[in-house]
Amino acid sequence: MRIMLNHRILSRFTERLRTLTDGRHEWLEASDWDPERIAGAIADVDVYVGSQLGEDDARRARRLRLVHVVGAGYDGIPLEALGPEVTVANTHHHGRSIAEHVLMCVLMLSRRVLTADRELRAGRWRNVAVDPTLPFGDTLRGRRVGVIGFGETGTEIARLCQAVGLGVRAVRRDPSAPLPADLRPDWVGGTDRLPELLAESDVVVVTVPLGPATRGLIGPAELAAMGRHSLLVNVARGPVVQEEALYEALSAGTIAGAALDVWWAGPPHAPSRLPFHTLPNVVMTPHNSGHTEETFASRATEIAANITRLEQGSPLTNVVRPGRATTPPLPG
Repeated sequence: MRIMLNHRILSRFTERLRTLTDGRHEWLEASDWDPERIAGAIADVDVYVGSQLGEDDARRARRLRLVHVVGAGYDGIPLEALGPEVTVANTHHHGRSIAEHVLMCVLMLSRRVLTADRELRAGRWRNVAVDPTLPFGDTLRGRRVGVIGFGETGTEIARLCQAVGLGVRAVRRDPSAPLPADLRPDWVGGTDRLPELLAESDVVVVTVPLGPATRGLIGPAELAAMGRHSLLVNVARGPVVQEEALYEALSAGTIAGAALDVWWAGPPHAPSRLPFHTLPNVVMTPHNSGHTEETFASRATEIAANITRLEQGSPLTNVVRPGRATTPPLPG
């Protein structure tokens, strides 16, 4: 099969992908190609591996049988432009990496790490021993984290938070879905219990996918419900949280702080039209919470396995849109 790999991060694992598929396929490493070159080649591609695909390219891909997204979100793939024979699958493996990032950010905000670092670099030695007006930092044990969305990422966050003594509660679309045996949340409810989760949590972590039901989910009323000592962590998608409402809440002290790994714009644009970078109570990262070698090595392994299943005519895993193509093309 002819496989186009158009993903700058996963391209670091091209040799792993080739090895895991026994070197039988032709891999086109296209992450540095210009749009014209991609458009010229995609008509003869059997498998497309990437997270973004233009509508015109999707329509040109007449031979395409599988689009494999490099991650969980497939909002960058124009499903309606793909032929009915094309299967779309995704992959995960980012839960633990994101969970560690969340815990790191909560500790940074709880201990004033960014402010202390900035002050010390400027030559100002400031702690509670020399400044009696400075508040103490907070430990995590006994505090409560509320997780919005309880899939792979949400449950890994809960697992790690639980291990360091945080109480866990969560809301999800299906609160009756079974939980891993090692999780012991205080409660798991439906989305109708979101106000209760916000009011009861010291830390609120947003992990839901972006869609019509979640766009703007966290706005002025929700932020006000959290309380002045609460922290918000968003590792989902920027527009799940209302941009202006969050800036106002952080500026006014309606909430204590936020860690933002996802934004309302991406490169080459600024992450936000508002000056979040001027706020001392914000940890800013460029959507890299899941960017560990463990995440992408595992994704490469799973994608290679799905390509082998496609070649063999076996059922694929993680299918988000089934297609009619179930057998490999004839030789030649």
